[in-house]
Amino acid sequence: MNTINNVSIIDIPKVHDERGFLAVIEKNTIPFAIKRVYYLYDVPSDSYRGGHAHKEQQSVIIALSGSFEVLVDDGKSTKRIMLNKPNQGLIMPTQIWREIDNFSSGAVCLVLASTEYNEAEYIRDYKIFKNQF
Repeated sequence: MNTINNVSIIDIPKVHDERGFLAVIEKNTIPFAIKRVYYLYDVPSDSYRGGHAHKEQQSVIIALSGSFEVLVDDGKSTKRIMLNKPNQGLIMPTQIWREIDNFSSGAVCLVLASTEYNEAEYIRDYKIFKNQF
């Protein structure tokens, strides 16, 4: 897949038998230790989430159910990525602006984060983000 400043899709290992699929995330599945897990759900289809970048946090975004799009912006170029497979995750390195929108009905967005919550490490003003480049 094309990348913007190390943004990329990873495949999450899965096992299948007659009972269905099982996806497994272990310490070697993603490139950082997980410090926080959170998820978005019941997001109205005309709403968006995100609208920020992180100074320190890396994350993996996974569509556990349904679909949504992630706009990624590295300060020089942007790209929209559709997530709709629960066995794929979008690697989000630091210093990448993200906006998540176009949520389908019943969509669940899981985020695995490398840091605990710290408001000071968010960049929430797009002009400040763009001025870094």
